[in-house]
Amino acid sequence: YQLVNMTSIELCNDSGVLPGELKGKAVVVMRGTCTFLAKARVAQELGARALIIASKESAFIPSMNVSQHENITIPVALMRYKDMLEAQQIFGDSMSVQLYAPPVPFLDLSIVVMLFISVFTVTMGGYWSGAEERKKMSSELNAGPAGKRAESGDVSLYSPVKVVIFVVLMCVVLVLLYFFYKWLVYVIISIFCVASAMALYSCLDALMQMIPYGKCSFSCKNTTFEVRSLFLAAFCITVAVIWGVYRNDDRWIWILQDLLGIAFCLNFLKTITVSNFKICVILLSLLLVYDVFFVFITPFFTKNGESIMVQVALGPEAAVLLKPFDLGLILEWWRSGGLPVVMRVPRLFPSAASLCGMQFSILGYGDIIVPGLLVAYCHRFDVWTNNSRKIYFASCTVAYCVGMIFTFVVMILSKMGQPALLYLVPFTLVTSAVVALACKQMKQFWAGTTYEVRTPNCFSVLVCLICF
Repeated sequence: YQLVNMTSIELCNDSGVLPGELKGKAVVVMRGTCTFLAKARVAQELGARALIIASKESAFIPSMNVSQHENITIPVALMRYKDMLEAQQIFGDSMSVQLYAPPVPFLDLSIVVMLFISVFTVTMGGYWSGAEERKKMSSELNAGPAGKRAESGDVSLYSPVKVVIFVVLMCVVLVLLYFFYKWLVYVIISIFCVASAMALYSCLDALMQMIPYGKCSFSCKNTTFEVRSLFLAAFCITVAVIWGVYRNDDRWIWILQDLLGIAFCLNFLKTITVSNFKICVILLSLLLVYDVFFVFITPFFTKNGESIMVQVALGPEAAVLLKPFDLGLILEWWRSGGLPVVMRVPRLFPSAASLCGMQFSILGYGDIIVPGLLVAYCHRFDVWTNNSRKIYFASCTVAYCVGMIFTFVVMILSKMGQPALLYLVPFTLVTSAVVALACKQMKQFWAGTTYEVRTPNCFSVLVCLICF
């Protein structure tokens, strides 16, 4: 089609367009205050054969309900404004355009990578939780009264009432993030930097303790410091700071985000525990409803038809040109990359959207942590019952893997994102219950430990609310 350059207007109405000027042609207009749908209707009424929208902002196409654009018959494309300027410099005003989109692959290999990350994290987190439980039980052989922990570790065992309150608070936090994202995003990013640095230190320190060399230490004010631990702490803080500064550089920062995310999930599963299967059932069931509601139901209430969960996780559209010493723009750039609550893996096969920027497959931390809490409980139960085969831990881990594969299959067939907990929760809960019934340990599995409940500290609760 012959291209008519109208980047001086937004085409929200037909003013400024001569009769028949666009008939049988393609037109390029500026992105602005009106919606893509409004522009497409005007262009179609004026006889245009295709509409191209030039954007100075991030090249992100907002979602729309099918019923909204069912009467639009012309193709609508989005391009960067700077690309339009370059094309105009090369080809001049006499340009013709042809719309083309490469075929979308049926399966992107990034899903395989995401599957490995999720299963690895859940498996290692559950194993670590059981290993820590075995250490605590060994240390309690000569401890005080039965049923009380001799160790003062950071452990949180929730009662049913506290679980309900916890989920309600999660809903409140998510809604607040949706309405006040512009301000709260700074708080969330700062908390993640601190929590992920601490988690990375915890994971690497556990590995470092296995190395019998380099244990040089010194004392200061009756406190002993190990030199290698100080270097490790400095390294972990540096990694978190680098991520915080360069978090919007999609070319490589996703590696650091996934590294910090894996460490965060591992440390969470090791630190935060549930006391019995009853608590697991209540917690996972409520979070399943929470996930489905905020993914599937909330699009009916939002203005753009997008779910609250997706908008909070990915962040609103934001792209600015940084200027030296402009603090406001620097803060805007810093917050424009979305919340750090997802694992990200670049899509390995090209698509039309990849021309505007890197495309990622994402998986929320909650889809790892929530079923991971049950996997960790299963491993601890194996430890309590002295089960050398780890039948509960192994079966629940396999169920998580199968559930994740089923989630990806449904996502590929339906060609839309899925709330993973919708499939992971039934797979893991049913499998664990079946194993307990087969082993004739359901009563003990349901009741769990008799350990005294320990109240979690405020920072742990805040991090829990954010990550889910």
